Amino acid sequence: MKVVRTALVAGVAFWGMGAAAPASAQFFLQPYNFQGKPVQGDEPGIGQPLPGATPAELRAGLLWNMRAALNVAALQCQFEPMLTTVSNYNATLKDHEVELKGAFDTLGAYFKRQNKTVKAGQDALDQYGTRTYASFSSVSGQLGFCTTAASILHQAVFTPRGHLGELAVDRMRELRNSLVPYGEQRFPRYIGREQHIAATMPRLDALCWNKKAEWVVKKCGVQNWPPAGATAIAAR
Repeated sequence: MKVVRTALVAGVAFWGMGAAAPASAQFFLQPYNFQGKPVQGDEPGIGQPLPGATPAELRAGLLWNMRAALNVAALQCQFEPMLTTVSNYNATLKDHEVELKGAFDTLGAYFKRQNKTVKAGQDALDQYGTRTYASFSSVSGQLGFCTTAASILHQAVFTPRGHLGELAVDRMRELRNSLVPYGEQRFPRYIGREQHIAATMPRLDALCWNKKAEWVVKKCGVQNWPPAGATAIAAR
């Protein structure tokens, strides 16, 4: 009896430890791998172009791009509280405020240098910010974007002060890649939105099916579902 009681107490304690630890949100059994190579800020598709920018200005732009993306994530990803995007974004702003302010000031100096007047420089900076935020629209790829942004925010919270720019270098390509919609990678799936696959529906009329719910090739020819190419798309 003593052995049984001890086992029960140990089991309850173990369950309590597991219940106290929050689980991370997971939308797929096997999500797509969005990882990419490190960037320096002037690669196509990473951010708004900064012609004539110095390496320090490119790095500031890269960091500000990541900040904008994480801000969008804090707003768009609240549907899943377990991602903790809001709390981690606020913690990142507070903990790295000096480095983020430095990046913003560097960008402001760049646009002042590139324009003839202070007002023109400010207008250009405002336009840059607007376009940067708009470039992180994630309607179709929301799940992948939110998961990736949450991972980056979690890492940002534990990044030493003064090194947030290094995180942007390492993971900005991954964050951009996550805007492309991908679904479950563990099992095949059919995605009908690809432009090069014509939209089609399986034939459901009774003529094409026998009493055993089997397709009758002699009457209706080769079955038209799934559409050609869908299996290859699903394996991406």
